Amino acid sequence: MTPAHSSPLTDRPQLGLRERKKIKTRTAIRDATYALIKEQGYDATTIEQIAERAEVSPSTVFRYFPTKEDIVLTDEYDPLMLEELRARPAAESWMDSVRHVMHRSMDALLAEDPEAVRIRAHLAVQIPAVRARMIESMSATGRLLRGAIAERHGLDPDSLEVRVYAMSLVGGLMEVNITWAENDCQDDLRELVDRALDVIEQGLPAKKA
Repeated sequence: MTPAHSSPLTDRPQLGLRERKKIKTRTAIRDATYALIKEQGYDATTIEQIAERAEVSPSTVFRYFPTKEDIVLTDEYDPLMLEELRARPAAESWMDSVRHVMHRSMDALLAEDPEAVRIRAHLAVQIPAVRARMIESMSATGRLLRGAIAERHGLDPDSLEVRVYAMSLVGGLMEVNITWAENDCQDDLRELVDRALDVIEQGLPAKKA
């Protein structure tokens, strides 16, 4: 999982020419896809059109992205987020570490290309195939997260408790994305993340009188 750019989350070493070319190609494919979807919608956008707009062959598109859904969804930040999560001070509470990394991740994504982030969020709500791929991707993220949780707490990453806790975090953040999109991306994304983490940490709020 190679970052599509120099990530604000971590300081990355200087990439070689071959890796820079790969990043340039991936970025061109993604930019072409977002532009086409904005012009004509998701269903009308084909791999052939994406390849033509990006000035690559369809086989090149498939070499980088197995499906159209993989183009619009990005998991490139996942390894960087986990790397930073592992680097947080051991004395810091786990949820404070998670909040810190999630805030930085949201800020980085929105600073990079806010329009693309909004398009992805809307597609995850509106297009069943995109939502299904997002759920699959989040499951993979959960498996990565289990390792970081187990390391911090001295637990078995394959234990039921760690599995459930990791997926509660991942599922909560997926619902943040869906809620944000359903409200036309008008809410403060940081606030939604904090509310989701509050529920995981503290449980449901008290019943209103």
